[in-house]
Formats: sequence, C-alpha cells, structure tokens
Amino acid sequence: MTPLPEEWQTTTPGKQFPLGLICLFVALVLNAKVSLRGAAQVLTLLPGHLGLSFRVPDWTSGRGWLLCVGYYKLMRAKEQADDWVWLIDHSHQLGAEKCLLVLGIRLRDLPPAGECLRLEHLEPLEVLPVSSSNGEEVSKQLQTLTTKTGVPRAILRDDGSDLGKGVRLFRKRYPQTLDLYDIKHKSACLLKKTLGADARWSEFQSQVGATKCQLQQTELAFLVPPSARPKARYMNVAEFVRWGEQTLQLVQTPSATVLQHSTAERVEAKLGWLREYETALNEWSDLMDTVGWAEEFVRRDGIYTEAGADLELVLPANSPFASVVQMRRELLDHVSEQAAGARPNERLPGSTEVLESCFGKLKQVEKEQSRSGFTGMLLSLGVLVGKTTTQVVEAALKQCPLKCVYNWCRKRLGKTIQAKRQEAYATTRATKTG
Repeated sequence: MTPLPEEWQTTTPGKQFPLGLICLFVALVLNAKVSLRGAAQVLTLLPGHLGLSFRVPDWTSGRGWLLCVGYYKLMRAKEQADDWVWLIDHSHQLGAEKCLLVLGIRLRDLPPAGECLRLEHLEPLEVLPVSSSNGEEVSKQLQTLTTKTGVPRAILRDDGSDLGKGVRLFRKRYPQTLDLYDIKHKSACLLKKTLGADARWSEFQSQVGATKCQLQQTELAFLVPPSARPKARYMNVAEFVRWGEQTLQLVQTPSATVLQHSTAERVEAKLGWLREYETALNEWSDLMDTVGWAEEFVRRDGIYTEAGADLELVLPANSPFASVVQMRRELLDHVSEQAAGARPNERLPGSTEVLESCFGKLKQVEKEQSRSGFTGMLLSLGVLVGKTTTQVVEAALKQCPLKCVYNWCRKRLGKTIQAKRQEAYATTRATKTG
C-alpha cells in the first residue's frame, strides 16, 4: 500500500479523521464544486484506485467540517484599523428572510492596480439573516460591526433602498466613512433609464421572447436567444445585444454551418425581423461598449482622485448616437463624484462584483438546499472568502466545536423553512394514519 502523508496519519484532537482527509473533503466541495454527498463518494474511490487505506467519512461529517471552518473564519478576531472597506449586500432565497453579508478588506491589502478584487483577498465580517430590513436597522447592524474592525474608511454597496438609507444614517455618526456605489449597479440604473424610454428596446424584447418560443423545439434551436432574468434585467443587456448583432449577420449572410441544418429562407422567416433593428443594435452595441469600458476600468483600477480624468481617456468618444454621448457623460460624472472623496494617493474598490460571485458560489455549495430557504449552510460563506489553508482548517477544528455552529444556527436562523415544512406535514401524516 502507498504510505500516507504525515497529515493523513495524524488526527486533530476530538476528531476521528486525519487532517489531510478533512482538507481534501473541503477542497472537493469548494474548488471542484462537488456536492457534499459527491465528495464523500469520491473519497470512497481513492483507496481502490490509489492503493491507500483510510476510513471514509459520511457526508454529514464533511458538512460539519465545512461549517466549522466557516464559523471560525467569520468569528476570528479582526485587526482594528481605520482603512477597512466593507462590501455589503443582501441575499434572498425562499421565504421572507434575507441575509446581510458583509465582506471586508483593508486598503493596504488591495491587489495592485489592474488586478480585480477576488474572494481570496477578502475577510468575512458578518453573515446576518433577518426577517425584515430598513435603513434604521441596517444602520444599527453596521454600527455593531464597528466593534470588530473599527470605523471603516468606506462602505461599498448596491442600490438597495434599505442599504442606501442605512449607510447615510451610519455616516451621520461617522462622517469619515465614504459611501461608495457599485459601478455595475450604477450602469444598470443608467441603462434602465435609457432603454426604458426607448420604445424600440421594448419591442425588441417582445420579439426576442416570441422567437425563443418559436425556435427552441426546431432545427434552429442553436440560434435561440438568451433567457431574460426575472430580476436585475438591465444587468444582462449585453447578452441580448450581442445575440442580436451576431444573429443579424447570420440572417444577412447565412454561414455554411447554419445552412447544414436549415435553409436561408427558413432563417429569414424566423429571424428576418432583426433587419428592422440594425441601426438600433448598432446604437445599443455602442452603449454596451461604453458601459463595459467603464465597469472594467473601475473593476481593475478602483476609485482614486484622478479616476474620472483617467476614465475619460479610456471611454470611446465622438459617438453618432446621442444616447451613447449621454451615457458616457453620466458614467464620467459618477466616477468623478465618487473619486472626489478619495484622499491623495488613496485607491478604493468601486465594484461589488466579487460579492455577487460569493452568493453564486454559495448556491453551488448548497445545491438543492438553496431552494429551501436559508439553512446552516449560510456559514459556508465564511469558507468561500479568504484563503482556506491547511493551517486554517486545523485551527478551526481545534477552536470551534460543532456545538458553536449549532448555537449560531439556533440563534441566527431559528426554525428554518425545512423544519417548518416537516412540522406542518407531520400533522397531515398523523391524521391520515389515525
């Protein structure tokens, strides 16, 4: 048999399984995106394929390890400093509850200009499920958080009304804290204002919806347009514009690939309506280029005193479309307004895109549980942020017994939707049995 590495031969006090196996389980879930049950199944294959010999844990043990690490990273002491930036947002799942997530980074730890902020750069500061939220409550929650890090240099948020009001109230007490508005949400609001007033866009969207229904069960299914988001519809405008531009080219000049599966006449019959939008698509494409350049600039270079002037050099100028000229001006005004609060030689993050990716990764880890409202898996948000090294896992297992996780879940979550469902339907089963 192949000898096991040292960390696979030593168990952590109070644990039945070696540290190496625990770290592998966590890595399978976080890095390989394997489900909890799938990770346990993967481990059952290793002994036979690699000539190893070890006990295989049940998936529930792995879930406990994951939550212990998340709890540890969330609760471990943070440095008190005046250069923290908090990234805040709410997440929704099934039910009335929402979860306030706060991630933080010190300005000294920002990646260099030109490099995007990633989850590994951040520290989990708060995971707070709430049944209701308004500006006053958010302000109190943020004030409580100052005991962990001190008063932050800036708070970066989206356009949620409760978050916006909460930060404004917070700044009345701590005026040294900047209120930063995520560039992605800002550009989505500007697009909503611009496209919402454009009758051509509304008509285009209606045509896209009808075309999707007409094509998805035909030989032209490979040309079906993208699906609209039920929420944040103006955050994926680029997908529709790109589809319209590229598909119009295929209508005007069908490629050999398209003609292998259908005829030019058939393509014209189903997609020829795009010809009416050629000018509009050119305009919308220029809009998306302008928005894309601004978002990428802020995402990589952040907010600093000269950000507005530097962005002006980057954004395409002299567009023939008035809407594009107006969009360019409003984006420059936004970045310049944000930059006015920066100190000399100070660079601040201006995008919460990394926060959005954290919520996406949480749903990957939760799998089917994401459809059942918030559960203790919320603590896995802590594992997704920062670096989860062997040393971190070992410290978590030593310092955070499962009872800490259970107490956190009881205090923060109360009865989950799953528990309420089981109780409700238990009475119907009992009645039927009786």
